[in-house]
Amino acid sequence: MLQLIGFDGDDTLWHSEGYYREANDAFAAIVGRYVDLGDRRVHDTMLATEQRNLQLFGYGAKGMALSMVETAIALSDSRISAADIHRIVELGKSVLQHPVELLPGIREAVEAVAAHHDVVLITKGDLFHQEKKVAQSGLADLFRRIEIVSEKNAATYRRVLGEFALQPAQFAMVGNSLRSDIEPVVRLGGWGVHLPYHVTWAHELENGLGDDEPRVLTVDAPAAIPAAVERLRALAAAAQGGH
Repeated sequence: MLQLIGFDGDDTLWHSEGYYREANDAFAAIVGRYVDLGDRRVHDTMLATEQRNLQLFGYGAKGMALSMVETAIALSDSRISAADIHRIVELGKSVLQHPVELLPGIREAVEAVAAHHDVVLITKGDLFHQEKKVAQSGLADLFRRIEIVSEKNAATYRRVLGEFALQPAQFAMVGNSLRSDIEPVVRLGGWGVHLPYHVTWAHELENGLGDDEPRVLTVDAPAAIPAAVERLRALAAAAQGGH
């Protein structure tokens, strides 16, 4: 039987990616003063730098800001001014200071799921920033446990499930990222509720799931999450020969 439901944080419970997009657009404008590459090439170079630095800096606004500085120096052949480096640092700070705005209806959705299942929050990124967002969200009281992790992969989900003494088939993850929230859980034998967000970081678009994955349900709004979880509960029971 399905017992534990995990929720992602960024762009599942609260808005996040839009603030990063705004910072990246402002970054492209700064770099554009030094080199005429076009926004697309600047964004592609920035993405490649971020991906290369993930093992060093992890996810979040601090790593983004450092990667922006590195990218700006490289693209400008070290001509970028100290004043513009400072502007880039301020862009990172602006993302760290953005308000926490919940997706419409998400609190009610989590409450409805929590009425019948244990729920946990599993979110990745910078520890200080994620702790701040969780506190400001007003949702912390709904979760049995809050996990802030550096990466969401099979090992992370195995550890969480092990601490709850559960098998993957007893767990479903709700999130906007197929790569981080859904695919690792499904590969382990669990279930997923995919809530697409209107913008997604390119790094998170890479995944190996097919459109017809039977262990994943896609919903178009938070209000549909509780019904999707109940549908997965029925599917999990049927898979185990239950009722």
